[in-house]
Amino acid sequence: MLKKYRIVSKIGNLRIIEKAIDDITAETGISQDSYGKILIGTLEAVNNAIVHGNKSDENKFVSVDINMGKSNLEVTVEDQGKGFKPSEVPDPTKPENIEALNGRGIFLMSRLADEIKFNKKGNKVTLIFKNVRA
Repeated sequence: MLKKYRIVSKIGNLRIIEKAIDDITAETGISQDSYGKILIGTLEAVNNAIVHGNKSDENKFVSVDINMGKSNLEVTVEDQGKGFKPSEVPDPTKPENIEALNGRGIFLMSRLADEIKFNKKGNKVTLIFKNVRA
């Protein structure tokens, strides 16, 4: 089952994606343990796309594809920004970065998802959650 969403780059539109995750969880029997990881990881990816990728420009969109397979769920989030290099984001667990205001999103997503992939441009991320059904 593939569901596609296209939202304007407004933080308030995170609610649309939250509801989508809620609906898919109810429809497909995603476990409560998986639900929390999927919800937080997805909202973090969409928030990053809105704020960092599209710079909160309401003339730009964020695309979110949620694909439920037999046991795995893939969430792909793409913005219209110029992209970035994930390898250049400082490690937020290093002492010199502990108080930094940014840089925790990718770390958080990589801990919640079983797998995380970025496209070459750096404006699209895919989060893969394995064995999510109850």
